Amino acid sequence: MTPVNTPLDTTIDPTIVGAPLANDEVVDVLNDLLENCRDGEFGFRACAEEVESDAVKRLFSDRAIQCKAAEGQLIQMITAYGGQPVEGGTTSGALHRGWVHVKGTLGANSELSMLESCERGEDMAIARYRKALKQNLPADVRGLVSQQAEGAQRNHDQIRDLRDAARQRD
Repeated sequence: MTPVNTPLDTTIDPTIVGAPLANDEVVDVLNDLLENCRDGEFGFRACAEEVESDAVKRLFSDRAIQCKAAEGQLIQMITAYGGQPVEGGTTSGALHRGWVHVKGTLGANSELSMLESCERGEDMAIARYRKALKQNLPADVRGLVSQQAEGAQRNHDQIRDLRDAARQRD
């Protein structure tokens, strides 16, 4: 696995060979990313509920809105390829959000703790985008996936930097 702190390369991998994916395979890739976006949206909203800082609340809320917009783009692409968008997010995403709320209930919901939780979520998102970009995707799908992958990387880097700053304050 490529470390998350390395820049995300969204160019076409020259080692990808073979025919492009069939429409149902493209839909499977897109649905995986759709679940990922929903996990991100729900996760950022959960973290926003648990922090006290207005600035961090706004950051998490803004990221949730971005995830919702990415979700809409994926749904359009899934439909264009003749697929049916999946419902909900992943089980691991639901467990992660549950843990965030448990930490809040126990008083372990510091800004640092929530930033660490969000960074872990973005690590998972980047890994899923990297996996998708290793597929022989049609050009329009690759363009959308690349754009969203770059956004996930920017989110990760910003949250990582805020986490590092919070660690220095604590």
